Amino acid sequence: MKIGIADTTFARVNMGRFAIDELKKHSSVTIERYTVPGVKDLPVACKKLFDEYQCDICMALGMPGGKEKDRMCAHEASTGLIACQLMTNRHIIEVFVHEDEAADDAELAWLAEQRTREHAVNVIKLMRPGTLEREAGTGQRQGFSDAGSARQ
Repeated sequence: MKIGIADTTFARVNMGRFAIDELKKHSSVTIERYTVPGVKDLPVACKKLFDEYQCDICMALGMPGGKEKDRMCAHEASTGLIACQLMTNRHIIEVFVHEDEAADDAELAWLAEQRTREHAVNVIKLMRPGTLEREAGTGQRQGFSDAGSARQ
């Protein structure tokens, strides 16, 4: 299996480094990294990772700002990532950390690392069919605490 990592220079944390480190802890897959300026460039980066680098699955890592304009850009990027998934029939795990999710820079850096690492584990689980079924309905969250199941 080959995993593509698409990340941005706009992010204030090197999310790609965390993803690669976590993936290497859990498997011996080949990893291709493609860095672009911002989140709206991520759909093309993932498409290139699929088409030109023959990746089987991708992670799209980005850190939109905290303003309304940034939320709109993140939404547009998400729409492009969904289109790319449909065009290629391959998963893209979107890992966005919005700057306004954290109270300060320290929490922002912590959240970006946690969310990226937890989603990297999800990528490994997706590569092993049936693995995620055991977690269905358990309220998993990436970054902050899990919500837990609504049914006990």
